[in-house]
Amino acid sequence: MSNPILQFGTSRFLQAHVDFFVTEAARRSPASALGKITVVQTTSSADSRARTDALKATGRYPVRIRGRRRDETIDVTVECDSITEALHANDDWPLLMQRIQRDVKVIVSNTADAGYALFGEDTADLLDGQRTPRGFAAKLAVLLHARFSAGAAPITLLPCELISRNGDTLRDLVAGIARQWQMDDAFIRYLTTDCIWVNSLVDRIVSEPILPVGAIAEPYALWAIERQAGMVLPCEHEDIVVTDDLAHYERLKLLLLNLGHTMLAEIWRTRDGAADMTVLDAMRDPAFREPLEAVWRDEVLPVFTALGQHDVATEYLANVRDRFENPFLVHRLSDIARNHAEKKVRRFQPVIDLAREFKLDIEQKRLRDALNADAS
Repeated sequence: MSNPILQFGTSRFLQAHVDFFVTEAARRSPASALGKITVVQTTSSADSRARTDALKATGRYPVRIRGRRRDETIDVTVECDSITEALHANDDWPLLMQRIQRDVKVIVSNTADAGYALFGEDTADLLDGQRTPRGFAAKLAVLLHARFSAGAAPITLLPCELISRNGDTLRDLVAGIARQWQMDDAFIRYLTTDCIWVNSLVDRIVSEPILPVGAIAEPYALWAIERQAGMVLPCEHEDIVVTDDLAHYERLKLLLLNLGHTMLAEIWRTRDGAADMTVLDAMRDPAFREPLEAVWRDEVLPVFTALGQHDVATEYLANVRDRFENPFLVHRLSDIARNHAEKKVRRFQPVIDLAREFKLDIEQKRLRDALNADAS
């Protein structure tokens, strides 16, 4: 029997989030977890290959949770055993085609933004299953078609990529490929109507890998999942929230936590900061902390006040400060600064747009200056 959870991506984030949740749920009550996980490496990364090989060899890995929760210091290591099979998409495609036709009930993914790219080389001849598609969406199109052709039940898909409405977005990409490949209407209905594509938001700072496989993460964790009839979840866990208002959680995270990280990275780049500087270092340096606090106070919180969410945002922001000041995490600004220009647009522009929509009398100079720095 193959595993009921199929996961695309081997990142340390998934190890310390979804896979960690499944481990904890199963240990508390076997009925609280759907079952074990088959993980699939989708890239040619040497680091990913090392993780995949380590999982094949041991099937276990450590997650060390370090930080503060309220007034309590947390420093515990959990040996995770939720992954019992590790495959490489390029090496194991025929086996993966078999797996999808049998006992898989849930697909989880975190392939980063690049995972949603489309490639011209992915064409309809891939449906014969002899060659591995390059793009993640094309991989899903082929796998789900194989599942449909085998008469297997529709499936729940839970993408974890940090893209707004990630389930809807991925569904539309896969359906677009199916139509481009002129696949039959019955399959497209199966794909778009019968399969359940769930929008979700993930939130946990996973700052360091443990080599060859494992991770160091903060105590805080959230997986906010938009409620859909008939969806199947990998497990039940106290850090999984099923909600009818996913946008609420997205806005808090994007405009306070993510924006805060990117503003620190902007200051770090502007000041030509030390290569190994961390978020904690920045929070302890007034040259970084004071402009960040000014952005939160003067340029962001007024927007939440206009939304009628001042108290909720203030409480969330207090939590964010605690997370940024976690003395145990090595969360480097150089890591946060990757894809910096794109992150600034995604995290700063919505605050400016909302302030304009509500006709707020705030200058938002720091946010605007940061955006204009790459435009000039």
